[in-house]
Amino acid sequence: MDSRSSREGTTIRRRRECTDCRHRFTTYEEIERARLMVVKRDGRREEFSREKLMEGVSAAFSKRPVSTQAVDEMLSKVVDDIANEFDSEVPTDEIGLKVMTGIRDLDKVAYVRYASIYRRFEEVEEFLEAIKRLEIKSDTATFPLPGF
Repeated sequence: MDSRSSREGTTIRRRRECTDCRHRFTTYEEIERARLMVVKRDGRREEFSREKLMEGVSAAFSKRPVSTQAVDEMLSKVVDDIANEFDSEVPTDEIGLKVMTGIRDLDKVAYVRYASIYRRFEEVEEFLEAIKRLEIKSDTATFPLPGF
């Protein structure tokens, strides 16, 4: 009956009608991408999971004044960027950097929370350095990981 693009063009919404009973219903179609594997720091590989990524991001935004919709939109952009940039495998470092950039644009406290886990801060000085970098406008959050 009707087809429209929705969610910034990432899905197609279709209104349909059953030819037998005439009941109307809506379907949403999304692009199915090839399986993307995440290469962990220790070399292990596991299938990319948006849900797992959302759990970690949600923890960073816990009790922060940022809407769930804004977080979900940021995460959707990150996932799309990753899927467009990598064909079959993506290193965890790349995922972390993209997520940190997205979080930084939404909430600086959430950024520091996520960075403290992702960057594995072991010293107070490393934590303070991350906070100082928030004040630098041109910083792309690409400072080196501890131990690398």
